[in-house]
Amino acid sequence: MQVWVGDWPLHWSVKYPFVVLASLGLLFLSYQYLVRSTVIGQVLNGRRYPRHSVETPVPVEPTSDVVASLQGVSKRYGKLDALTRVDLDLKRGELLALLGPNGAGKSTAISLWLGLNDADTGVVRLLGGAPQDIDRRLGLGVMMQDVELPKDLKVHELVALSCSYYSRPMTVKQALERAGIVELAHRPYGKLSGGQKRQVQFALAICGRPKVLFLDEPTVGLDLQAREAMWANIRALLREGCSVLLTTHYLEEAEALATRVAVLAKGQVIAAGSVDEMRSLVSRRQIRCETTLPPVEVRRWPGVVDVSENHAQMSIVATDAEGVVRRLLAADPQLSRLEVKQAGLNEAFNELTREAA
Repeated sequence: MQVWVGDWPLHWSVKYPFVVLASLGLLFLSYQYLVRSTVIGQVLNGRRYPRHSVETPVPVEPTSDVVASLQGVSKRYGKLDALTRVDLDLKRGELLALLGPNGAGKSTAISLWLGLNDADTGVVRLLGGAPQDIDRRLGLGVMMQDVELPKDLKVHELVALSCSYYSRPMTVKQALERAGIVELAHRPYGKLSGGQKRQVQFALAICGRPKVLFLDEPTVGLDLQAREAMWANIRALLREGCSVLLTTHYLEEAEALATRVAVLAKGQVIAAGSVDEMRSLVSRRQIRCETTLPPVEVRRWPGVVDVSENHAQMSIVATDAEGVVRRLLAADPQLSRLEVKQAGLNEAFNELTREAA
C-alpha cells in the first residue's frame, strides 16, 4: 500500500493519515469476516455457546417481602464444602439470627450476599437482583467483625466519608447521635478502644439508611451499657422497616432480638424458625431450686444432662423434668424456690449442633 500511495502526487503529511485509516479498516474487515464469523469467533464472543452465570437456574421470583435469599446455593473451596444446597431468606423488617459453630458456613453465606464471592451453583438475590449490582449495594449496610479503617482520620471524618457514598444518607450529626458516639466525633479512630471502634463501625453501617443491614458479631468488646444501647438501636431500625441479618456467639443476644433463627452446621441449614420453635425442637427443661443436695449426686440421676450451682441455687438441665422434680422433692423435703421452664435457645443450639456433628 505504501508503494502504491507513494506514487501519489501529494505530500506525505496528507498521505500518511490515509495509510493509517486504510490499514485499520482492513484489520477490522479481516476480524469481522475471517475471525468473528467463524465458529471459534462465535465461541469466544459467547454467541454460539452463551456464557452462563451461576444464576442459570431460573429463580423463583422473590415475594415483595423477601429482601435477600439463597436458593439452592452451594459453595466449595478446594475439597471443602462450605455450603451445600442452602435455602435461606431474609424478610422485610425482620431480624434473622444466623447461628452456627465456627466453620459452619456463616461467613461464606454473608460473602455471597455481599457479592464478594460467587456461588458454584444456585441463585443469590439481594433486594430483587444480583448482589454485585451497584443499585442493590446502595441499599446495604455492613458491619463485619474484622475491619481496618484509617487510624489517623477523626471519627466525624470517617462518618462523613461513608455518608458521601450514598444518595440519601443521614447527616453526620444524625449518624453520630444514632450510634451514641457524639463525644467521640473529634477523636482519631486509632486512639479509640475496641468497644468504641465497634460503635463507630455501627455508625458507618447505618449512615446510608440501609434497607438491609448485615451485623457480624456487633457487640463484641462492648460493655453492658453500650451493648444495651446497640440493642435498642437495632430494634429501632427494625421498627423503621430495615431488615437485619445477625451473626453472634451470644445466644442470649439472638434470643432477645431475633424474629427468626437459622442454624448452620457443616454448610447446611439444620433448623430454622422462630425462637419458640427452636426451643420446641429439644425436649430439655431447665430446673432451678434452692437445695442442700450436692451437685455431684444430682448429676448421676437418670434424665439429668447438666448441673451447675450458684451459692445455694442449683440449676439442672434435664430431659425428664417431671422425674427429676419428683426425685428432688423426695430427696430434699426442705427444697425451696422450685422453678421449671422450657430450655432456652442456648440449650436448643447445643443439642442441634451436637446432633449434626
